Amino acid sequence: MIAFQRRLLIASTAMLAAPAFVRTTSAQTAPAPQAQAPGFYRFKVGSFTVTTVHDGFVSRPLEGFVRNAPLTEVQGVLRDAFLPTDRMVIPYTVTFLDTGRDLVVFDSGNGVTPAGATIGRMLTNMQAAGIDPAKVTRVVMSHFHGDHVNGLLNAEGAAAFPNAEVIVPEAEIAWWGDATNETRSPEGQRANFANSARRLAPYAARMRRVGPDSEVIPGVRSVAAYGHTPGHSCYHIADGAEQMMFVADTTNRPELLARRPEFHIIFDFDAAAAEATRRRIYDRVATDRIRITGYHFPFPANGYLAKEGSGYRFVAADWSSAL
Repeated sequence: MIAFQRRLLIASTAMLAAPAFVRTTSAQTAPAPQAQAPGFYRFKVGSFTVTTVHDGFVSRPLEGFVRNAPLTEVQGVLRDAFLPTDRMVIPYTVTFLDTGRDLVVFDSGNGVTPAGATIGRMLTNMQAAGIDPAKVTRVVMSHFHGDHVNGLLNAEGAAAFPNAEVIVPEAEIAWWGDATNETRSPEGQRANFANSARRLAPYAARMRRVGPDSEVIPGVRSVAAYGHTPGHSCYHIADGAEQMMFVADTTNRPELLARRPEFHIIFDFDAAAAEATRRRIYDRVATDRIRITGYHFPFPANGYLAKEGSGYRFVAADWSSAL
């Protein structure tokens, strides 16, 4: 009897102490970190694995971004898409492709940026995704704007992808590689001549030029998409019956420029040609229901385009936790 009373007293004491223990544990829970989770996402194209890797974002003034429409009209399109109407928020996402034989990156991101910058997150997110720059075998360029070529160099100014062949569109390097074209280029794009030369220099011995509709590697073909720059190119990827297309900068944000393909933006070298390209490429992917990734699309930057009126509606691909 005495032993039973002692056990009852111990159990009662423990029950009384439990709430205090729970409260103490709860009070000491660490606060949630004030940062996003790593930015990468994977999906399959046949037996190929595609990984999109976020490289951050920038905000720039909206006024003057579209050159052939009133600011109020541009703001209306952004408002309908639930985007800010006082600035243009531009994301950056880099597409990687693992074919089993090659590890390919399409464009190279913004590269090393100042501390505190909202861009230059690719290397950190690559590490989180388990992608080693030294294992990249091909860097396939769409065009030579700085946000696409700057990541070719590391912080020491050496090749960021030391074992990779760099594949460039013939028309793109023909233009930017000829300094006599500088005065015939829009003033805001003239810095691309010196910048692309410096970024490509460490790869000079392992650079390959490809024309339109060329096989880059088995399963990947170049697609001429001129206008944004003189040699801007997209890349069609296929394995068996499955296919996708990296549409690069055929548009900037699709909520604005796919929806209104007639808008001419400040970054386009030849705005009329860029518009014609937009319609041709987007008619193809919409008609054939081809999955796409885009450089400035909202992360994870992959989905589909549906024809809607005189424009196109971006439909994000269904997110899946399984490959």
